[in-house]
Amino acid sequence: MIDLRREGDVFVLHMSNGENRFNDESVRAIHAALDEVAAADGPKALLTVGEGKFYSNGLDLDWMQNQDAADVARFLEAVHAILGRILFNEAPTAAAINGHAFAGGSMMAAVHDYRVMREDRGYFCVPEVDLGLPLSPGMSAALQARIPAPALHQAVVTGKRWGAPELLDSQMIEATAAEQDVFAATLEWAQGQVHHAGDTLAVMKRGLYGHAFETLPTESPF
Repeated sequence: MIDLRREGDVFVLHMSNGENRFNDESVRAIHAALDEVAAADGPKALLTVGEGKFYSNGLDLDWMQNQDAADVARFLEAVHAILGRILFNEAPTAAAINGHAFAGGSMMAAVHDYRVMREDRGYFCVPEVDLGLPLSPGMSAALQARIPAPALHQAVVTGKRWGAPELLDSQMIEATAAEQDVFAATLEWAQGQVHHAGDTLAVMKRGLYGHAFETLPTESPF
């Protein structure tokens, strides 16, 4: 389930479907939520958060196996567009990483402007090397934009699971917090940034991450 609510000027996109894997239903719902954020005028920010043990475990591989090749290709472009729409959003974006962020979930978490992870449990992992699934150009570009190169190399070529303290040391996130404080800490940052929303911020992000902007779609496919 994808729910979008407002905490003042901050839009909170809440994922609450177990492991929060990406399939056609959830991806469409995330794009609909991003459409609502995009349509809002004035000060704003976007905060994403999961529930329980999971931020997101990425692509729903079981669901994908039951789709034909053309539908899978369209679906993956829709996932790429989520990464692009968050990375290049005109609003400040923040991820409250409440638990595991694996594969596509790690990519979604990574592309936010500010990332807070639960300090004691949960892992960030790019496990595609273990799954035998090469990263797409869009996924690589998204990770390259927001993960420092030495850490990204280790994450991608080893499939290493990173806990919050090591993520912070490697500059892969901006902050850690106790489980009960992750959302509040992320919301506090987002509330302090809402006045930056607008075209200037969007243009500056595109300038910082030109390769990703050329590679990732930034419009809803639906």
